[in-house]
Amino acid sequence: MPSPPPKPIQQKPQSLLCFDYGTKNIGVAIGQTLTGSARALTQLKARDGIPNWNEIGKLLDEWQPDLVLIGLPLNMDGSDSELCPRARKFANRIHGRFGVQIQMVDERLSSFAAKGEHLAGGGSRHYKNDPVDAIAARIILEDWLNGNMNSSLDE
Repeated sequence: MPSPPPKPIQQKPQSLLCFDYGTKNIGVAIGQTLTGSARALTQLKARDGIPNWNEIGKLLDEWQPDLVLIGLPLNMDGSDSELCPRARKFANRIHGRFGVQIQMVDERLSSFAAKGEHLAGGGSRHYKNDPVDAIAARIILEDWLNGNMNSSLDE
C-alpha cells in the first residue's frame, strides 16, 4: 500500500516589526502572519537618520518580533536611491545591537500611499505631527505579508 502524500509543512506564526527609515522620522508598525494583519504603531524622531536606540530597544523588548522588516527606499526603476545605504546601515545596526533577524523590503510608493490614505481620512497636508511614517511602515508590512502569504499558498 503506497504511503500517503506528505503533509505541507506548516510554518509557525511569526510576529513582525517594521521600520520605515527616514532621516527625520522612522515609522513603526507591527503585524503577524497568523491573520496576515498589520497596524501602524508609532513614529520615532531621528536626528539626521540616527534614532534613539533606547526607544528601538524598548519596542523590540515589548513586541518580541520573530522578524524585523526595514523598508528599502529604491528608485522607481529598482536602482538604489541615495537613502538606500543609510537604510541598510540602520538595519545592520539593529541586527548588531539587538541580534534580531532582519529583512529588507522594497518600499516603493509606500510614503505616497500613506500620504494619500492620511488625506483621505481627513488628515492635514502639513504632516508635521501626523503619523504618515507609521502608516507607511504598515503599508510596507502589509505588502510583505501579502507577498509572503500568497507565495506560501502557491507552494
